[in-house]
Amino acid sequence: MFYWFLKFIALGPLLRVIFRPQAEGLENVPESGPAILASNHLSYADWLFMPLTLPRRVSFVAKAEYFTSPGIKGFFQKHFFSGSGQIPIDRSGANAAEGALLSAKSVLGRDELFGIYPEGTRSHDGKLYRGKTGVARLALETGVPVIPVAVVGTDVVAPPGKKFGKVTRPMVRFGKPLDFSRYEGLENDRYILRSITDEIMYEIMNLSGQEYVDLYATRAKEESKRLEKEAAAAKDAAKEQGTKDPGTGETKQAS
Repeated sequence: MFYWFLKFIALGPLLRVIFRPQAEGLENVPESGPAILASNHLSYADWLFMPLTLPRRVSFVAKAEYFTSPGIKGFFQKHFFSGSGQIPIDRSGANAAEGALLSAKSVLGRDELFGIYPEGTRSHDGKLYRGKTGVARLALETGVPVIPVAVVGTDVVAPPGKKFGKVTRPMVRFGKPLDFSRYEGLENDRYILRSITDEIMYEIMNLSGQEYVDLYATRAKEESKRLEKEAAAAKDAAKEQGTKDPGTGETKQAS
């Protein structure tokens, strides 16, 4: 009940008035029955705007910390996330993937919609990164269709590293359902899983218009941070040695 209270009374109407989200391809989402909504991930606001455009409930997995924090804040946080369709999952353990898979199967077993971000984490630079194969495995083990989804503009509403950005009209595009029943019984074949995942990511790329990078998002974030540290270290070294600043090209005199 709390899910529908948030969507139609407490939170949804406010988001609709302020941001006026748009949607395309709603006819591709079935009115009943299970389906996997595989989406790109630009912002923490994605899980708000994508379900907002649909009349049906959409469930996601969320990190367990949202449900276990102590105190008053933790109490309200737990009830907000559980009530808004989030399912707790401990992502730190070795069985995190299995736990997420079981939770997803439970949702789909109730003939509901399950939302998943194949990239595994938010994009730090707006590009679309390599998908993890859990979405393919889930599709094969359940026999449920995968609907590619693209959210556009949520990184403007809530940019990476910030809580708030600018007011814009997010767009949510739903692609045609993908049927992978031809691969039935091959859920343990890693080449098949990779092929299916790449097909899903290709459809998401076409819907979102993002540049695709064949690299996992977590690895890309680590590489970006490493390069930033190296650039900062080189800049500091240049200042100390009185050489040219690599960022501005100006000559700095050593003190």
